[in-house]
Amino acid sequence: MKLFKASLVALALATISSAHAESLAITNATIHTVTEQGVLTNATVVIDDGIITAINPDEIVADVTFDAMGKILTPGLIGAMNALGLVEVNAVSRTRDASDKKADITFDASLAFNPRSTVVPYTRKGGITSNVTAPSGGESMFKGQTFVVDMSGEFDSVYIKENAVIIDLGAKSSGSRALNLQKLRYKLEDTQKALTKAAEEVAAQKDKKADDKKETAKELKRDEKIINALLAGEKPLVAYADRATDLLELLKLKAEFNLDLVIAGGADAILISEQLATAKVPVIFGALDNLPSSFDSLHSSLENTAKLTQAGISVALAINDAHNLYQLRFEAGNAVANGLTKDQALAAVTANVADAFNINAGRIAVGKKADLVLWSADPFELSTKVDKMWINGKETSTQSRQDELRKRYTTNSDMPRGYTK
Repeated sequence: MKLFKASLVALALATISSAHAESLAITNATIHTVTEQGVLTNATVVIDDGIITAINPDEIVADVTFDAMGKILTPGLIGAMNALGLVEVNAVSRTRDASDKKADITFDASLAFNPRSTVVPYTRKGGITSNVTAPSGGESMFKGQTFVVDMSGEFDSVYIKENAVIIDLGAKSSGSRALNLQKLRYKLEDTQKALTKAAEEVAAQKDKKADDKKETAKELKRDEKIINALLAGEKPLVAYADRATDLLELLKLKAEFNLDLVIAGGADAILISEQLATAKVPVIFGALDNLPSSFDSLHSSLENTAKLTQAGISVALAINDAHNLYQLRFEAGNAVANGLTKDQALAAVTANVADAFNINAGRIAVGKKADLVLWSADPFELSTKVDKMWINGKETSTQSRQDELRKRYTTNSDMPRGYTK
């Protein structure tokens, strides 16, 4: 019996120790902090329980120490506005969960997110540790809400649900763009009135119990609660729009309703850069958007990323095709080739994305999520590879299905060879 009790105690102690992840110190690194500290050489970052706890401490206290040997350490890159984890094969309808004809502002596609998608480990190879996944909605102008995932491949990798509201404005194949802009204004006005009325009803019931007052405040519909969150600045409103007149109307709505507005697309943003900068509205688009894809995007240019950044706008670079998200760092490299500095390019795929979507990541600073990437050389060079990756402070593999296939077709084995040359 004593031996049995002793075993139970040992098991309990082992469980407690395993529940607490090992702390890690990465030493001798060239750290690109994406903060005011800039680049730190021969530097140390300490991680504990998935969070950065110290940078260049006087004394290193950690369970494990890793020597970076002077290599570049950056925050993990953050993808945005794509269907990663919601689409496996575009041509196979049963693997597509990013849209539904009946989807509206309440659409929460995170319920269908597949962390074991083969696209996830392939994406990690590009240094991407988190992603803002965006549904494409349905017939409503509101396409649903984004959610934020890490690239760990674990079943609990969705760490922010219902993160931002997506609305699709601009050109329509039939009808007028004005109608959706009008509907958006009416929706905001009607919800604001409903909230005011509900608050007045609660205030008028001074003689009722507190629980009764709370019940009165809960009478808003689900979509009204989401609009309420927009009006309270609790959720960003991500608006797909390109034409300058549409962007200006959105700026009016931001000012009138105090919205946390984010522009996605923004081909004409260059025409109203001063207004966007003054309103502190971030813009998300692709660095390779060079030629007009419609009459709304006549001002697309490879130089727009640099010009908007120089105008004081927070620019976030994104790839909307989840299967090519791996190439995000190459888009940043092309932006550097067209006028952006390397520091600005790194911010455009880390900190600026995090700021737009209120994510506690994207920088190497105390208190930030410990998503880090150690590179073999300059991250924006084609030949550079990810040497090490940590997600939530835990080292994560960058091996993908593509690597296994290459190994199969280049290694002698009993399995049939795909190629003989």
